[in-house]
Amino acid sequence: MSHGEHDLAKGDSPTGKVSSRRVYTGRVVSLDVDTVRFPNGAVGKLEMIRHSGASAVVPILVVPSGERQVLLIRQYRYAAEGFVYEIPAGRLDNGETPEACAHRELKEETGYTAEHMVGLTTIFTTPGFTDERVHLFLATGLVSGAAALESDEVLDLHPVSFGYALEMIRSGEIQDGKTISALLFVARFQKIE
Repeated sequence: MSHGEHDLAKGDSPTGKVSSRRVYTGRVVSLDVDTVRFPNGAVGKLEMIRHSGASAVVPILVVPSGERQVLLIRQYRYAAEGFVYEIPAGRLDNGETPEACAHRELKEETGYTAEHMVGLTTIFTTPGFTDERVHLFLATGLVSGAAALESDEVLDLHPVSFGYALEMIRSGEIQDGKTISALLFVARFQKIE
């Protein structure tokens, strides 16, 4: 029995959306004002950014010495007022699976394709005001090729050792949430082949 069914069985009103009003529809996000019933029975309004979701990839390149490197990108982000170190990532196209998106974004942003793409986990970016989920993947068996950047993508490829990437998190050089989550997930739970 789900939480909502449990509430109804006790005679409580269901939790969740009571109504929704679309305020703005954009190319990347939409803004809704939802009337919501909370688990304590209170009703309130929430501004919610709706997003199609995204995929992000930890690409591991094995160099001739045997060292495992992470292909980071250093990308201009207007909201961050400068360049940010990130793993390759991008928004899901309509009807696209998270894994297909991961393959596409890896190729577009780095030029590399992956023989193996392993799903790691899915994270909410900021659940206080958006439903955006980012699906995290590990890419191995990389084969080089040509990148195909979009017009608003200004970035450079920065291969670094996996250990150095973790130090970049510790030092604050990497501040992007999805990148921190993905690298630490791999460091803790995933064996890199």
